[in-house]
Amino acid sequence: MGLFSFFNRKNGSVNHVDSADSSAQKLSETSQGVFLEKDKPLNGISAESYSSSSSEHGINLLFQFLEKNYEKKGYDDALMNPDNTHLEQNIAALKNELERTIRKVKTFYEDFIREINFHISSRTRSGMIDTVEELNAKKETAESHIRQVLEIEKEANESKGVAQGIVLSYTRGFRNGLAAISHHSIMNRNF
Repeated sequence: MGLFSFFNRKNGSVNHVDSADSSAQKLSETSQGVFLEKDKPLNGISAESYSSSSSEHGINLLFQFLEKNYEKKGYDDALMNPDNTHLEQNIAALKNELERTIRKVKTFYEDFIREINFHISSRTRSGMIDTVEELNAKKETAESHIRQVLEIEKEANESKGVAQGIVLSYTRGFRNGLAAISHHSIMNRNF
């Protein structure tokens, strides 16, 4: 019987070790889930973001900037500093940010078209007709986008068009902030 208890004790300790190993493994998986990102892509770029990387630098970047609602920013700025020079400075800052965004987008498309031209000439020499046609289609799309960017830039310089929405939105918010200050400090007083 002592022999069997020896085996049982050995099996019991093995089971105990197995359960300790599984507990340690569960703890390790839990702490990894809390502290580590699993399946993190190399260089921070996932397959999805890599395929859409041109949209982050192309005309969509400009449209994202133009489509933002700056009314809340204007309102908050008015509450912090209700001075018209502050309004004018912030409008100038928004216009400068728009100009920087336009320059980024234009630079992106200029570089992209240069790269496409290289691929077109290289693939033409290799006789890859279908690939060259696809590249030409991409080039036409990029040229179309850059024409739109140039049109938006021209309209912004003339203070009209879609770029004017930024100024209008910010100004509306700033004026609403001024009205809120007046309402709170003057209109609510009983005298």
